Amino acid sequence: MAFITPDFTAAAIALTALSIVSLVALRGWRDWIQLKREELAAGHHAPLAQDPGVPHAGSRIEIADLKERLRKLEAIAAGVDL
Repeated sequence: MAFITPDFTAAAIALTALSIVSLVALRGWRDWIQLKREELAAGHHAPLAQDPGVPHAGSRIEIADLKERLRKLEAIAAGVDL
C-alpha cells in the first residue's frame, strides 16, 4: 500500500491549479486575438488618414497648452506677476 505524503499532495494540487489557470488564460488570449482579427477584417479600426483641414483633438489641446506656457513665460520675462 502506497503512502502519499502531505507534501506530495500539496504539490499535486498546486500543479493542477496552475495548469487550470494557465489553460484558462491561454483560452482568453486566443479568444482576444480572434476578436482583434475579426475587428480588423470588418474594418472597425481607427481611420488611418484624417482630413488635413481638421486638427486632431489631442493636438489642439497640446497647442493650447503650449500657448498658455508661452504666455506665462512671456509674463515672467516681462516681470509681470501672475
